[in-house]
Amino acid sequence: MAWLEQHPSSGHFKICFRWGGKKRRKSLPVTDPKAAQAILLRFEENVALLERGRLELPASGDIMTFLLSDGKLASSPKATSVQPKTLREIVDRYLAALGNGSVEANSLETFRMHLNHVLRKFGNKLLLKDIVAADLQDYLDTRVRRKGKKTVPLSPVTLRKELASFRACFNWAVQTGLLTGTFPNRGLRFPKGEDKRPFMTWEEIDRRVTRGGLSPEETKRFWDCLFLDLQQIDEFLAFIKPRGSRPWMYPMCVAAAHTGARRSELVRMNMDDIDFQQKTILIHERKRVKGQRTTRRVPLTPFLEQVFLEWFRNGHPGGRYVFCQAQKTGHRPKEGEVAIPITADDAGTHFVLTMQGSKWAVLRGWHVLRHSFASNLAAKGVDQRFIDEFMGHQTEAQRRRYRHLFPHQQRQVLCQVFGG
Repeated sequence: MAWLEQHPSSGHFKICFRWGGKKRRKSLPVTDPKAAQAILLRFEENVALLERGRLELPASGDIMTFLLSDGKLASSPKATSVQPKTLREIVDRYLAALGNGSVEANSLETFRMHLNHVLRKFGNKLLLKDIVAADLQDYLDTRVRRKGKKTVPLSPVTLRKELASFRACFNWAVQTGLLTGTFPNRGLRFPKGEDKRPFMTWEEIDRRVTRGGLSPEETKRFWDCLFLDLQQIDEFLAFIKPRGSRPWMYPMCVAAAHTGARRSELVRMNMDDIDFQQKTILIHERKRVKGQRTTRRVPLTPFLEQVFLEWFRNGHPGGRYVFCQAQKTGHRPKEGEVAIPITADDAGTHFVLTMQGSKWAVLRGWHVLRHSFASNLAAKGVDQRFIDEFMGHQTEAQRRRYRHLFPHQQRQVLCQVFGG
């Protein structure tokens, strides 16, 4: 005869039974007395069937498992071991999974680039189950001391992004059952990073560069902080208008300067996003909310409105996109394609080509216009909430880069305390 015993602290039941002169017991995953009693009745039925010869116990079987499973299992099921997977196999499957549209194309390329660095370091045949924290620390130390054409050490921000891509790949493999374990990044030591410098005027940067003693990389970092004041914006746009390497360059530069839109947001702007009656532009975002596409509205300035109307009347080749071109070398138009949309790479290439040989060649790409938009709003004392709304996703670190431009802060506050 079988009986039940209950653990005094956990409340779980055990089923007990004598077989071959020995007491056998088996823990049950239940704490409810009724459920335990039902299992006991079923167990006793199977004991009766075994005694009558209706069930036959395998020679190497476990009597308790056999009776609790109605004679279906001879022993407790063993956990299936996960087959070891190589780094190359995991990376390829992870990138294929991301390629279903769950991330943007440029983000996918960033993941691919980061993971290629990992593959070059560890090799294709590394078994991820064998990787330990010391391997990751060696990877970080090697990347800091990288050799070749680029002699400037990687920034801690880049190192953290590379390791984050590797961790995401590892965790995906665990979640999908390809691996077991935890990513071994505990205790890793990263080099110290630096805050990005605040945005500076052309005169401030030129004064530091002219003073001398800066390496090319330090000079580049200063120009990365440039923002153009309103007069310089007008001068820059006047320069672009007759010299743009493509007809769409001028209206696109005006749009960037008067909306603060990113390059990627400009190239996917649709004709229907411009509301000439409400005087607004709808900007499609892909960075504010992870895994979700969002939008923001920015007022349409009178100057930008006139530039758009002129572009649509006399230069626009047609189609749904605001910025596009009639033809492109090496591009075969798709069926029904009225005009060829501008890509982010197109925009970057022609920005550099247009600036070559001029004083504007120091500009570090389209983002300087976004920097200038936020900085000029701050310099005019525009409420921070409006700036955040116009710019989209803004972190506290980003705000600090232009907060010093607010005219009613800092020095005036100190003067209120100390006089002057």
